[in-house]
Amino acid sequence: MCTETQALRKRSQTGSAPELSAKEIKSLQPYAKSPVGLFTAKTTSPKIILQKHDKTDARKYLVAQAGLENFIRSIVAALELKLPNTVRFNMNGQGVMQTWEDVYMAERVYTQCLGISKRIYQTHAYTHEPERKLAYFILEEHNERSSWILPGFDFYVLVFCYYNDNKEVTAVDVQYDQMSFFLHCMGLAQAHAWFVEHVITRIAITWAKAFHMTGLVNPFTFTLQLILFPALLMYCWGVMSTTA
Repeated sequence: MCTETQALRKRSQTGSAPELSAKEIKSLQPYAKSPVGLFTAKTTSPKIILQKHDKTDARKYLVAQAGLENFIRSIVAALELKLPNTVRFNMNGQGVMQTWEDVYMAERVYTQCLGISKRIYQTHAYTHEPERKLAYFILEEHNERSSWILPGFDFYVLVFCYYNDNKEVTAVDVQYDQMSFFLHCMGLAQAHAWFVEHVITRIAITWAKAFHMTGLVNPFTFTLQLILFPALLMYCWGVMSTTA
């Protein structure tokens, strides 16, 4: 088991921006407030974001543990938070679990299904915002595989952790690129990256240049292309099939 390492560093408040009222500060809302695809973005600017972070008591930790349960207990211990039996654990909008037992069980099952023999979790940029009762960080997963055929890989995840006035964790939201994760699991990430860079991107750039030259770039003409191009391809395929 990996030895837990915790480091605390408090951001300096010197030279902070002038005080702003609550109405003037529009904070970026993480995915936890609404499902993916809803209108969650708020009006903001780079200046407001910098002023917001100057006012935030953002404390950062480093935690490294083998196994999900050990890792969860380590990151909440850093902020002296409690783990009640119930929690709203949102896994990338693809599933919501209500108890920690279900979370740990699901992690054990799917890692075995994916051929992951050992997983080490590590935090990056562990940030705490006491006024919002929120902690968030980048989670790095080091995955070792149960078969030599399956390549090991490292993966990065964004995690939001919410707690209440009693310092009990109430909700956890996990966000990651799901397609990229499964491509890594199957050992196809490098091949996919090469195909996107050398084939898909070149086609997309050529199309974007041609589309821009028409002077008709707008949502309507773009949507029209999404309808007409597949229809044209299906028509050509039908013609080729009948003539063959």
